Amino acid sequence: PGLERGRAGAAARGPASSCPLPTGAEEPGMEAEAPELPLGCGGGGGSPAAGRSPEGEERREPPQASVSNGGDEDSGRELVELKVIWNKNKYDVKFCLDSTGAELKQKIHSLTGLPPAMQKVMFKGLLPEEKTLREIKVTNGAKIMVVGSTINDVLAVNTPKEAAQQEVKAEENKKEPLCRQKQHRKVLDKGKPDDVMPSVKGVQERLPTVPLSGMYNKSGGKVRLTFKLEQDQLWIGTKERTEKLPMGSIKNVVSEPIEGHEDYHMMAFQLGPTEASYYWVYWVPTQYVDAIKDTVLGKWQYF
Repeated sequence: PGLERGRAGAAARGPASSCPLPTGAEEPGMEAEAPELPLGCGGGGGSPAAGRSPEGEERREPPQASVSNGGDEDSGRELVELKVIWNKNKYDVKFCLDSTGAELKQKIHSLTGLPPAMQKVMFKGLLPEEKTLREIKVTNGAKIMVVGSTINDVLAVNTPKEAAQQEVKAEENKKEPLCRQKQHRKVLDKGKPDDVMPSVKGVQERLPTVPLSGMYNKSGGKVRLTFKLEQDQLWIGTKERTEKLPMGSIKNVVSEPIEGHEDYHMMAFQLGPTEASYYWVYWVPTQYVDAIKDTVLGKWQYF
């Protein structure tokens, strides 16, 4: 009976140490508490040790790339943020601080299409191609100004001029031949003058030593042309008067074959700035047309 009372008292006071009770004496509730004992101890298990590592090893881990300065210390390349401004366009660029100005031009080429040879890159003056950005003290947020035009821009400037010239030629081709226009028809409908000089088709001749005669002017009157080379003058003579024109005052000479009579031309001497100043002469023998143009416009024919 004394032993039984001792066991009952021990059970009431609870376990006094970590020593397990005899197997036959374990109570049903002890099985659920046994696994929790290690967690309740301050030095339990290897988990806290696994979470600790030497501070040196933590410093050797590669850091995250910084958005602000673009540093890339792991590879030894330090980046710098630039604002490239060209033709009202702005580009945010991260570029290696140890790259040269020439390499920056290649980068600008990839952004803008502007060839390096056509770039003028400015940073505190003209950017030297042989020096690095670090050497010229480029910092984060630096503005790089670029001046230049792409090949397409250059072509776009020249194209309108060429297109305009082509349009003018096209318009001239579309125009009605001069000999069909009303102002000329009234003269040409009179027919070829009886006393006009004979023509030689397919041949170019020098100007004759005598005046070219037997032709009509725009009023249908007879006209003759005399080339005074020693005086640098063209004399245009009619029945009423003779006009003596310095060769240098004649702006241009135009001509066109007469339809149906291609061995003769109608010709105009431009005496002023506009077409209204044209002096028209009809039935000019074709073999003299080129010689007249060369003589008046500066290619002299000497005899």
